[in-house]
Amino acid sequence: MSLTLLSVFIPTFFFVSITPGMCMTLALSLGMQFGYRRTVWMMLGEVVGVGLVALSAVLGVAAVMLKFPWMFTVMKTAGAAYLFYIGLSMWQSKGRMALQSDDTAIQTRSRLQLITQGFSTAVANPKGWAFMIALLPPFIDPQQSLTFQLPALIAIIMCSEFICMSIYATGGKGLKRLLAEAGQVQRINRISGALMIGVSVWLLFS
Repeated sequence: MSLTLLSVFIPTFFFVSITPGMCMTLALSLGMQFGYRRTVWMMLGEVVGVGLVALSAVLGVAAVMLKFPWMFTVMKTAGAAYLFYIGLSMWQSKGRMALQSDDTAIQTRSRLQLITQGFSTAVANPKGWAFMIALLPPFIDPQQSLTFQLPALIAIIMCSEFICMSIYATGGKGLKRLLAEAGQVQRINRISGALMIGVSVWLLFS
């Protein structure tokens, strides 16, 4: 892959990643709720999901989903329902940080929950599929081996996503600290829950 092509590809996908969307809103919300270190678990799931979407878009799974749109509808509905449930749980939490516990078992399940949340959001995100289908193929050089190009491009996309989500999650952490200093823990929960519910509705009707 030429340096000229990379010099266009990297800023293009960084711009796509940094644009506010479902995954970035989720990072902001969880950054407020749990802080950056905890949100990293969601980010890992999201990054894997984005990598899978990119790989699938190139290998033709997207064409199958276009032929059988009900498959995408089922997946999107399930993801939206899960996000809505998490958001509702946050909204109903009063005076404490939602889904937070000192119990090790609950902490483990929470990590798996966050990974699943990030993965399902990325895979069921129409914006992600649209951008991968439209933007990724033009950067594939037919004269070179796909075996080398595809892993390199996907690695760049995943790194870009992680950096951008870190920016959003860190902003959420700062907002959480500001509200916590004023004793507004319940407000943090409700803002986070509302954002999460908004993401679920966005996902369902997009």
